[in-house]
Amino acid sequence: MNQIKVFAPATVANVSCGYDAMGFALSELGDEMVFTKTSDQEVRIIDIQGADLPYDADKNVVGVVAQLMLKESNSEFGLDIKIRKNFKPGSGLGSSAASAAGTAYAVNQLLDLKYDHLQLTKFAMQGEVAACGSAIADNVAACIYGGFVLVRSYDPLDIVSIPTPSELVATVIHPQIEIKTEDARKVVPQDIPVKTAIAQWANVGGLISGLHASDFELIGRSLHDYVAEPTRKKLIPHFDKVKTAATNAGALGVGISGSGPSIFALSKGMFAAKQVAEAMNGVYENTGIDYAIYVSNISKSGAREL
Repeated sequence: MNQIKVFAPATVANVSCGYDAMGFALSELGDEMVFTKTSDQEVRIIDIQGADLPYDADKNVVGVVAQLMLKESNSEFGLDIKIRKNFKPGSGLGSSAASAAGTAYAVNQLLDLKYDHLQLTKFAMQGEVAACGSAIADNVAACIYGGFVLVRSYDPLDIVSIPTPSELVATVIHPQIEIKTEDARKVVPQDIPVKTAIAQWANVGGLISGLHASDFELIGRSLHDYVAEPTRKKLIPHFDKVKTAATNAGALGVGISGSGPSIFALSKGMFAAKQVAEAMNGVYENTGIDYAIYVSNISKSGAREL
């Protein structure tokens, strides 16, 4: 194989109660990248569409991950890379993670599947360091494994795939404002009361149990965030109105996607998810803020070849 074109899905991290520990991949939204082998052992980014990102391979997460993998594998080839971003950086939908994880998947294909999913996640996490200064795994793991994932441990890294009910559908509204991950992390309290921690980890357990059992009511009861949402929601215009409208329209639960500003809702079935989309639209249509709304199934696989 001398060339590969890949799709890297957008992801929703945290999933309300699972701060830095849970995420899931969307099937209908993501980035596309083309990787072509070269003989000079250099990594070059030769085309970027859809976003204003650096072409310097040392400053772009795609280049960072590609160079690291080629070095670690003692590869004898280089790469020319084309990137098409189909959703904006700073969206809270794992833009940098899609770039990093999609690169890890693609380079691994060109290396004849030298690495497993866990190793690819570790490579992609280094792209997240370049993007936001933190080796976070929730977005990149969801993008590589697909479906829902739990980051059970960071040291050592342990990723658990969680079954996803086929009827579960996500609705996401992305206000076209940028919230940088490092800024959003600063507003999250570093110390929380034990009572709050108990409520949070009980919801994580409930959410995972609900996903395993396809218990949609339990999934909905568990989608509550007592740690990050109370402070982060202040960064997102009309968050409470969107949450109320989406819930009234039938959403199982509503929360902040990653660090925001995107807001996600989970629903049972496509019809309900589209009703939620209409409700979200009703909140934002007269605000003067540009926005995009996506309705998507949960991806059964992660990054994949096109």
